[in-house]
Amino acid sequence: MRYKGNQAFIGLLLIFMVSMSCKPTAKVAVESKAETSSPADKANLEKENERMLRIRQKESKIKNYKGSNTRNFDLLHTKLFLSFDYDLKTVNGEAELSLKPYFYEKEILVLDAKEFDIHEVYLMGQGNRQDLSYSYNNKQIEIDLPHKTGAEDTLALHIAYTAFPERGNDIGTAAISDTKGLYFINPDSSESGKPVQIWTQGETEYTSKWYPTIDSPNERQTHDFYLRVPDKYISISNGLLVESKSHKDGTRTDHWKMNQAHAPYLSAIVVGEFASIEGESDSGIPLRYFVEPKYEAGARKVFEHTPEMVTFFSDLLQVPFPWQKYDQVVVRDFVSGAMENTTLSIFMEALNLNEREALDSEWDYIIAHELFHQWFGNYVTTESWANLTLNEAFADYSEYLWFEYKEGRDQADMHHFNAMEEYLDEAEEKQEDLIRYYYSHSDEMFDSHTYAKGGRVLHMLRNFLGDRAFFQGLKRYLLDNASQAVEIHHLRLAMEKVSGMDLNWFFNQWFLSSGHPELSIDWDYSDPDNIILKIKQLQDLADTPLFKIPFSVHIYKQGQAIEKKFVLDQAYQEFVLNNGPGTELALFDEYHTILAEKKTLRGPEFLEKQFHYAHSGLARVEALDSLTSTVKLPEGVEEMIGEALDDPFWVVRELALQRLAGITTGQSELYQIESKVLQMAEFDSSNTVKAAAIEVLAGINPGKYEQLIYRLINDPSYQVSGSALMIFMDMEGNLPKKKAVFERLESEENIRILAPLADYLTQSGQSEHMDWMHEKLAVLEGESLYYFIGYYGDYFASVESVPVEKAISNLGKLGGEHALPYVRLAAFQSLFGFIDDEGVLDLAKALLLSEKDEMVRQYQKYYLEPYLEEE
Repeated sequence: MRYKGNQAFIGLLLIFMVSMSCKPTAKVAVESKAETSSPADKANLEKENERMLRIRQKESKIKNYKGSNTRNFDLLHTKLFLSFDYDLKTVNGEAELSLKPYFYEKEILVLDAKEFDIHEVYLMGQGNRQDLSYSYNNKQIEIDLPHKTGAEDTLALHIAYTAFPERGNDIGTAAISDTKGLYFINPDSSESGKPVQIWTQGETEYTSKWYPTIDSPNERQTHDFYLRVPDKYISISNGLLVESKSHKDGTRTDHWKMNQAHAPYLSAIVVGEFASIEGESDSGIPLRYFVEPKYEAGARKVFEHTPEMVTFFSDLLQVPFPWQKYDQVVVRDFVSGAMENTTLSIFMEALNLNEREALDSEWDYIIAHELFHQWFGNYVTTESWANLTLNEAFADYSEYLWFEYKEGRDQADMHHFNAMEEYLDEAEEKQEDLIRYYYSHSDEMFDSHTYAKGGRVLHMLRNFLGDRAFFQGLKRYLLDNASQAVEIHHLRLAMEKVSGMDLNWFFNQWFLSSGHPELSIDWDYSDPDNIILKIKQLQDLADTPLFKIPFSVHIYKQGQAIEKKFVLDQAYQEFVLNNGPGTELALFDEYHTILAEKKTLRGPEFLEKQFHYAHSGLARVEALDSLTSTVKLPEGVEEMIGEALDDPFWVVRELALQRLAGITTGQSELYQIESKVLQMAEFDSSNTVKAAAIEVLAGINPGKYEQLIYRLINDPSYQVSGSALMIFMDMEGNLPKKKAVFERLESEENIRILAPLADYLTQSGQSEHMDWMHEKLAVLEGESLYYFIGYYGDYFASVESVPVEKAISNLGKLGGEHALPYVRLAAFQSLFGFIDDEGVLDLAKALLLSEKDEMVRQYQKYYLEPYLEEE
């Protein structure tokens, strides 16, 4: 459970009351005294009770504080010899650890080692072996050293063990769904079409599930990993492959050397059958991308910007890529989106795309995110999980930096705005300090505060300091703390050193406090040449700071923007703009730099000016969305939509098409721009916009554009092709043509094609294709499987004369066994199409009882509630 002050208060109050009730003599004495005491005595007693409550609260806070781990020993180097038992899903290991006391003399060494069988523990030195006594509790090994050991003494420790990553695992969280540390994927080859793989995920403290270590982010080590694997597989790990030795039993030992120290949680191995694509950065850093062989061509497109990213980030930071090489590998069933292991980032299988799918790849953001971690998180590492945002906020903000460079500021601002909304949604449920020393489990830190809020705070810091100071500050931060563990004050001091400013106020309110501003914004236009901006801070100041907020107002005159800067540092302030004559528009925080909830009244006239004059694409999207989201559209909207169709920002064009598609045929004047939409469907630079244009044409006159829509089913982009296919298969008539299209495309495995085909089979009631539905369900994975389950369930629930037993069985199996919680939930929901069939309600109840993910359970209870009430 996440720590909350009010919950702690209530809990301590109950504890205090219970402790008082356990002392009957004292209780009677108090009651007796209360009957005869004066008001002053009663007041003193209340004060004493309040004082005791405060004491208990403070004691609890001290007890629950989670700072950086004490460094009792310094782990210098790990030599690891590993082999893998695929049948038992175990790791056989011998670890040689070189370490020494960090400062004080020590007689006991404690190492993290979760769910091991320990075979032997001894010290090595000068050819002698000294066996050591130890105790083990399945989480840590406590080793008795033969004598007091000081910081000048280096120990050479040997541990032989078997690791059982399948044992003793936590449920996991939304960010990291499992805690095995090391994963055997399809080890017995029982799942047809699925590769055999081994991979690791060590964050936060799960590296100690596969080798003994000091599993803490403020520890750093070099290492040599010797991996014995079947000859048919390749291995990948941190650092460089320095040697491979083949053995007579069909195995091979690969020696991976990591000669630059890094945190143990960033150690990683991957084993499996992969295609390797090789390249290098402009500075000569070796780059490789590993995917399943059938996705090799697609990977060239998915990861094509990696060399440019390495160069861009290195130049921006003025700090070269800090490691020997950089590998990126896509694996099956990954328990998170991706993981930034040093020199080796591992990605979820959604990045496995064929060559055609890769045309619509939108994965640059996650590739940039993990790459930026190689500087922020790996080269300079958070000293504790309380400071995790020092890793993740930077990685999150790298997505903005990349989009700004590669696709322009409008795209970056849209990405930034979506992240801000993600944080604000989460903030409705909880508000936490970015740097938080009180939490139940370290995995709780992986939330939208740490990521999305952290990235937005860095964006504000950049805008306040200016680009030159901000990026020189990042350079200073990296160089001053290279290969070290850091806390938030290291970042502040680096920025202060460069800028010469005191920044305590900024870091205190944004990093060390919770919440965000809630702003009421009003304009006084009584003197149009001297507009007054009025701002109130409305947030609850009992839990949230009164913020000091630097901000900008953009004043538009004759199409030119003049930026004026101000600072809000009161609960209510008025700002005189001194804008002068000829002002067409004044915009507060046009680029949505400030992380805040904003309340303001803007009429249609203001929004029309915002759409026509604003330089920010995000501001134009906001204005167009507000003006066209009502049932009754304002006069002149057709002219605005026509203008929006030519907007340089693709999101504005897409929104205009979406609004156009929703306008009734009675507003025929809008169809004067029909020829423009036709051009967009054929030639727009954005596949998303092309797909939206096809939908508009189908809404205008499906018969007129039938041939165009039919032809665009063959578009190279699945996004465009899928949109055309969905529309064509939904048209009336054309049965022979639809049948031919189905037969031509039935072997496809892309969900954008399969969804329209499945819907077509359902709507036309084609029972003879039930095996096709079963086959597609069996081959799809991840998000594609999630979307297909709904069509699958609809087909078997609504098409007459198809047997449903196999479908129910498949859905039950997915609902109970699939690794992804959202897939389990989709399968559970689809079962309600058969809820009146014998045994299905009992199956749904059984799935609820076996479900471990609390969010899934809540949805399941919601769906089951009407049926449970009937009982």
